[in-house]
Amino acid sequence: MMQPDLQVLVQEIRQIAREEILPRFEHVGFALKQDGSLLTEADLATNRRIATFLQQQWPEIAFLSEEMEREEQACLLREADALWCLDPLDGTSNFAAGIPLFAVSLALFQQGEVVLALTYDPVRDEMFSAVRGQGAWLNGKPLRCQSSEFALRNAVAIVDFKRLSLPLKQALMHQPPYGSQRNLGSCVLEWAWMAANRGNVYLHGGMKLWDLAAGTLILAEAGGYACTLQGEAVFKPALEPRSVVISPDKALFAAWLQYLQENQ
Repeated sequence: MMQPDLQVLVQEIRQIAREEILPRFEHVGFALKQDGSLLTEADLATNRRIATFLQQQWPEIAFLSEEMEREEQACLLREADALWCLDPLDGTSNFAAGIPLFAVSLALFQQGEVVLALTYDPVRDEMFSAVRGQGAWLNGKPLRCQSSEFALRNAVAIVDFKRLSLPLKQALMHQPPYGSQRNLGSCVLEWAWMAANRGNVYLHGGMKLWDLAAGTLILAEAGGYACTLQGEAVFKPALEPRSVVISPDKALFAAWLQYLQENQ
């Protein structure tokens, strides 16, 4: 199968997000899904437009979205050789609350690997992209992780406490090993920001496939470091949530992972 042209994808995803998401920001209501997460008109409209575009351009590639039923998602992961994986609006809670931190994220799987990825932040007009073996880019310019020269005690940490174990939450709250802590509320943006050296260490207790798929490739191609709390590769073409530990800095990554594993 011929790999889709990244520039064609970048141009179309950018246009769809700017037409379907931005005009609805601070102007639409929301509904609750069965799992308690939010759903807005922007999610659905973006999902429809991107699904239609991908099907027209590359009809041979199957399509999986966050908005599908779990049984359909599982079937696609089992049976498709090539598969798009879309999160049409990650950070829906932020979007509904008027907080300008949300993004569209798309990844292409082939034989169980992510081979192409993009994450687009329409508020800042920032397009993060990557192709396996070719590099990562931010608005077309090469994206490279760098050493921060920080010790862990000085690090800015991005941490989502929601799905962490109680002992680890307590350790982080009572004896934090880092200098200060943030949380963006959008997993796909957090991956992209780590690849862009925005923050020093990162932790999430359990991400879904569409939250992590594009980010794993963008970060890897930028030269960053990531694994689960158990030390495994983060990406797995499966629906079970995966914990995520990240740093753009090799020394910080090692110190951060050691702390987390000692305090689980």
